[in-house]
Amino acid sequence: MADPVSWLMIRPGWKVYASDGTEVGAVDEVTGDDNADIFDGLAFARSTFAKPTYVPAESVGPITEGRIELTLTTEQVDALGEYLEPASSEIIEPDDHRGFGEQLGADVREVEGKMFAPTEKHEHSMNVWRRAAFAIRRLFARS
Repeated sequence: MADPVSWLMIRPGWKVYASDGTEVGAVDEVTGDDNADIFDGLAFARSTFAKPTYVPAESVGPITEGRIELTLTTEQVDALGEYLEPASSEIIEPDDHRGFGEQLGADVREVEGKMFAPTEKHEHSMNVWRRAAFAIRRLFARS
């Protein structure tokens, strides 16, 4: 058996297992506060483009390199809710902040923000573009 590791070591693509040993998905995101060492939970994907599932920290058991074991059965994992991304915020800069060549970069960031992380006032489901980006990240994390 591998040595346990801190939740701070968890990376996208690590396998998630139910208490009966059944693989139930792969990590998309870890939620918590690194600075205060507060682990909130995990968002993991059940399949390639599925909406991520959220599991609270109290349901996470042993964590070893590349593997997260849950204290939940497969049936309990099936009953977990969807991971809702936190509301985003927008940084507003003065109009005179842009220098030469920065307008194009600002335009690209604006389009990218609208596609991948639209500004929301409430928690929201992960859009298809974010799910695709997470699927690619998980794929390359395994290599």
